[in-house]
Formats: sequence, structure tokens, C-alpha cells
Amino acid sequence: MASTGTGAKIHEFMPRLKPRRADVDRVMAALGRAITGMEMPAVEKISEEQAEDPFQILIATLLSARTQDATTHAASTRLFRRARTPRAMARLEVAEIERLIYPVSFYRNKARHVKACCEMLVSRFGGRVPRTLEELVALPGVGRKTANLVLIVGFKSQEHICVDTHVHRIANRLGWVQTATPEETETALYGATDARWWARLNLYLVTWGQNVCRPVYPRCGDCAIAAECPRIGVR
Repeated sequence: MASTGTGAKIHEFMPRLKPRRADVDRVMAALGRAITGMEMPAVEKISEEQAEDPFQILIATLLSARTQDATTHAASTRLFRRARTPRAMARLEVAEIERLIYPVSFYRNKARHVKACCEMLVSRFGGRVPRTLEELVALPGVGRKTANLVLIVGFKSQEHICVDTHVHRIANRLGWVQTATPEETETALYGATDARWWARLNLYLVTWGQNVCRPVYPRCGDCAIAAECPRIGVR
């Protein structure tokens, strides 16, 4: 399979570090079993419903920032009923996009980003979602988290790690990394984990973070990986 981006460049010369306080293979295998039957993150649901359409994954991820999954899913569904392609969405007025995506957080800013993003997809990329990290982050409103998730879910990249607040939190709680920001966590995880897990880290840790390893009052007593977790930072 052709490379879908430049994640490899980030970690190409990084030392292959092993987490000191948890065995990644054991934890990831346990989480893969434990999340079976749990509610999937909104972007994963949309991926299944829309046949893994990279465009709809891109837009849904843009809408998802600081928004509950149920709200993201409902807003994305309304928007895609109205416009399913970059060209169709670029023709919508910002006010209509606002109405369709409300009540996602920061819906006015996100509506402007959605329209500008679609206009750039049409004018610069021929109406197609680009397949590299550099091109994706050039789109309005698109950061590394969104770009990596599009590459992983939309293009089946095995070379990227998507880090949101859940992944950042849990990776630090497990002692896999010692980082202050999601961006630092992404870089550190390339060296701290085996490449076979990179594409699955977001799905596993986000699902676990939403259901068990919560930001406040994590359910440590119900945790399938409690024996592997040093609970760093948990009070």
C-alpha cells in the first residue's frame, strides 16, 4: 500500500523506547477485547455508515472538537443529508451550515471552517480529500488530530497516531509517556509503542476514556487493565 502521509518522517530516526510501567501489547490486546460492545466514538460510527468516506470523516471530525459524540453524530447526519460532497457543501451559505450543525460547540466558527475547507478542497484539490498530513493541515480548521484521524479512518494508514485528550490522558496515566500536550504525546508514542498498534490507539483509548478511564472519577474498579496501570496522576 502506498504511503498516505508523512507520519514516518516524524519518527523515522527516533529510538525504539519501551514503556517502563506497562506492557503495551498486553494492554492493547486487553482493551481490544474490553471495548467490544461499547459505544463507538462518533467519527467511527460515521465511518461505518458512510462507507469510510474520507470527506465525511473530515467534516465530522471538524465538528467533533469539544462536543459530545451524540451531538456530533446528529449534526453530521443533518449536514450530510443536505450536502454529501465538497462541491455541494461549498455552495451552502454559512448561516445554513450553522443551522444544520447547531448545537455543536463553537458552531459559528466551525460553520465558517467547514465552508472554507470545502472551498479549498474544490479549488486546490479537485474536490477530493488530500492524502498527506501536510496538505490536510493546510485546510481551514484542520489540525494534526483531525488530519491523522482522516488518514487512519478514511485512508487506512498504518503510519499515523491520532492523539486527542483521551489518548493523551490515558497514555500518561499508564506511564507510556510523560508529556504535557497531545502534540508531545503523539511524537512520544511513535517511539514508545509498536507500529502495529498506531492505527488502533485512538479507537481503543478514546472508547476506554469515554466509558471507563474518565477525566474525573475514573472507574478503576471496573478497569480491565487495572493491574497494568500505575494510575499516574489519578487522585
